Amino acid sequence: MRKPSFLSKLKEEGKLGLVEPSEEICNSYLRKADDCLKSAKLLCQNDLFENSISMSYYAMYNSLTALLFRVGIKCENHAGTILLLKRLFRRIDLFRTISFAKDERIDKQYYVTPISTQESAQDIFTKAEDFLIQLKLIIKKLGTMEIESIRRNLKAILAE
Repeated sequence: MRKPSFLSKLKEEGKLGLVEPSEEICNSYLRKADDCLKSAKLLCQNDLFENSISMSYYAMYNSLTALLFRVGIKCENHAGTILLLKRLFRRIDLFRTISFAKDERIDKQYYVTPISTQESAQDIFTKAEDFLIQLKLIIKKLGTMEIESIRRNLKAILAE
């Protein structure tokens, strides 16, 4: 018997599933993403680099959550949410960016590490700005047929 995939396990646990597509929830998460980006900038300007890195990551994560709600997918797991970007949207470039930011956020949030530098915080902030722009463009271009196709693809992935 085959071992269920990570995404299938999330579905079984009730942490991943199809919901009604929602522009309202999408827009709420985009506002959160914008606020996180503003916070990241202020934190960096005030030499709070570790916190800036966390907020830059959350700007990316919230914009990705917005995209998923726009197509009617709810995922309550960071790794799963990021994996869906790769599997459903085929954006390896964005997948790598947010994966790197997630690793940096975990490293800075949970571990005592050498002092974060302004350069690393600024680098992740710049990546978050670009990520947010890219996600907003993807959301803006989504049409009904593409949303239906993405939802069908998720069903197929979860049936594997």
